[in-house]
Amino acid sequence: MKVTVIGFWGGFPGKNEATSGYLVEHKDFKLLVDCGSGVISQMQNYIQVEELDAVIISHYHNDHVCDIGALQYGRLISGFLGKQMSLLEIYGHQQDQQGYESLTYPNVTKALPYDPESSVTIGPFSISFLQTDHPVPCYAMRIEADGTSFVYTADTSYKEEFVSFSKGTDLLICECNLYAGMDGKKAGHMTSTDAGLLAQQAGVKELLLTHLPHFGNHAELMEQANELYKGRVSLAKSGWSWTAS
Repeated sequence: MKVTVIGFWGGFPGKNEATSGYLVEHKDFKLLVDCGSGVISQMQNYIQVEELDAVIISHYHNDHVCDIGALQYGRLISGFLGKQMSLLEIYGHQQDQQGYESLTYPNVTKALPYDPESSVTIGPFSISFLQTDHPVPCYAMRIEADGTSFVYTADTSYKEEFVSFSKGTDLLICECNLYAGMDGKKAGHMTSTDAGLLAQQAGVKELLLTHLPHFGNHAELMEQANELYKGRVSLAKSGWSWTAS
């Protein structure tokens, strides 16, 4: 399994970059997890829009779903240019009906619901869910294939349930929108020390900090997380990739 960071900013994209988007590949299957602002532009550094096999969405805030429209137009135009592709399936929850319905574009993309209370199989991946603490319904994902797993927290403040949900996973992709000592409860975001604590308690093999803030020194986020978690900590950046060993 290979994971590539397409976008990592929280809220809005930094210059020439993107908000949340992660390309997950295994056995030639290409899954995009979230599709925020700028993701489709950045994704074309790695694959073309017609090469995607499926998309899954954590929630419908713009920084996680804004480029669905760009993806739909990209697939539409690729079809006009004679490129062959199937109807693209985009998975989302149905607790925001307007957001869910936007995932469908006739003859181009089709919305499919996932049940947060059970797992879903998409290509070679088995995906289970945990509802996060965020102002809108949002779901973290544990994605597994052939004995390898990673957890993507999506947007959330710290909650104890994440420890068992993330237990022993190979990689924790953890949102980190705030610095140590800040309070993310109301906004529904984690701090660097929240991320470090979660990684340590869950015994994950590696920690990637993402959904990064537009202020401060990001290197401090990594240092603060490392005060609690003694494993490998990385900062998300465009093109950062991880391959299961």
